[in-house]
Amino acid sequence: MLKTAQRIGIVSAIALFASLSALAQTSTWNIDPAHSTAQFTVRHLAISNVTGNFTKVTGSVVLNEKDITQSQVSALIDVRSVDTRVDARNKDLKSPNFFDVEKYPTIEFKSKRIVNDGGKLQVIGDLTIHGTTREVTLDVDGPTPELADPWGNSRRGISATTTINRKDFNLMYNNLLKTGEAVVGDNVKIQIDAEMVKKK
Repeated sequence: MLKTAQRIGIVSAIALFASLSALAQTSTWNIDPAHSTAQFTVRHLAISNVTGNFTKVTGSVVLNEKDITQSQVSALIDVRSVDTRVDARNKDLKSPNFFDVEKYPTIEFKSKRIVNDGGKLQVIGDLTIHGTTREVTLDVDGPTPELADPWGNSRRGISATTTINRKDFNLMYNNLLKTGEAVVGDNVKIQIDAEMVKKK
């Protein structure tokens, strides 16, 4: 009985040590909204590209310093912050024609797994737009090395890109030209540039 209790004690101590060790390997980084943006690019009239930004991006990264594939990413975009530099177009995008911000005010991303292929990172996760969730893959550059800013904060940068079909997220509205071409293309390129501050 004593030996059994000793074994249980040793196993518990090892488990506790492993748990504390894992915690020591992770750090939490909050996205700095003032220095982060999500940009999208879509084809217009089948002849040119139009770009826009969501200027309010928040979220966090739980970074595993020893094994980056064990990290976790979450991001939240305020759809009402959409800016295409044209007020009428911004209003249309916020309307039920497209994002319908009264019903669906946010875009969300939550990672499910991370793949490290020779230093090239891919973050696979669930993207929710317009109340519809689909799995997407983000190609990631970064995170950059840790840097101290003039105010004593630790910062890192990260960029991520992907391409989605807007109709996969029930963004179906469109007009057709006489040629049959869509006024707005289906494929949307997305680029997220985020500056992160280490949680103290």
